Amino acid sequence: MSQFSFEYPLLLLVVLLFIACSRWCKERSRAIFFPHVKTLIAKEGNKSSLLAWLKWIGIVSAVIALASPVITKNYINSKKEGRDIVLVVDSSDSMRQMGFDPNDPYKSKFDVVKEVVGDFIKKRKDDRIGMVTFADVAFIASPLTFEKDFLTNITEMQKLGMAGKRTAINDALVQAYNLMSKSKAKSKIVILLTDGIDNMSKIPFADVKNMVEKRKVKLYTIGIGGPRDYDANYLKALAKAGKGEAYAARSAETLSRIYDEIDKLEASKIDNKKIVEHTYLYIYPLFLAILCLLLFIYYRNNRGI
Repeated sequence: MSQFSFEYPLLLLVVLLFIACSRWCKERSRAIFFPHVKTLIAKEGNKSSLLAWLKWIGIVSAVIALASPVITKNYINSKKEGRDIVLVVDSSDSMRQMGFDPNDPYKSKFDVVKEVVGDFIKKRKDDRIGMVTFADVAFIASPLTFEKDFLTNITEMQKLGMAGKRTAINDALVQAYNLMSKSKAKSKIVILLTDGIDNMSKIPFADVKNMVEKRKVKLYTIGIGGPRDYDANYLKALAKAGKGEAYAARSAETLSRIYDEIDKLEASKIDNKKIVEHTYLYIYPLFLAILCLLLFIYYRNNRGI
């Protein structure tokens, strides 16, 4: 948005001083040597009108230049700081369990998780998101990407049994952190979701915990189902090592609220900086004032006034 103003607007009042002086500060010194100067000046009235214009344009232009006219432009520079997020999703056989969603008791845990994860992906417009799916083995279902439609399709394509029937949480976390290894984002997040106890990983818990503690990646863990379905202490220990939070979800509604809470906790930063640009215009009226002054002197000398 552009706005015109004067940096020193009160200086414009100087014009009033010149007007007052032109009315009451008459030159009388010539009358001593030339008593009939008024008569002669009256005869030269038409010839000196140009001089009057030049004089007043010069005076007004000089005063305007002193008042420093300026055009101010305001810009808002919005810088969005997105995050890199890896979703680690359990696809073991225990995710076939039904009754997790009271509104649709025939829907499996895995179907509910896919819906909730799909909604979470759509909300993260400024972030790159990747996905790791695990059961007997862990594999990267999607690399980190901004393409939310692609990631949504990948989520819908996930099937139970693709990676086996058992649970390899530690191996899945190693895959997720490897996916983050090339990330240059300032904020990196891993969200682990499982309804089971690790019984298939080749990598021991101590090594995984040590990796999580050393890396600058925040880890959230979500255990779904009843308290006997997963190891709550194990998930809490991982979340603590990753400087994140551990959650428990016993229903589809609770799971949805957990993802909403994580979404709020890890909101993308928007840095709005106001930039003000000043364009000073005094050079133009100053140039006009000097030009009028030079022309005034030139014509006055030519006419012998």
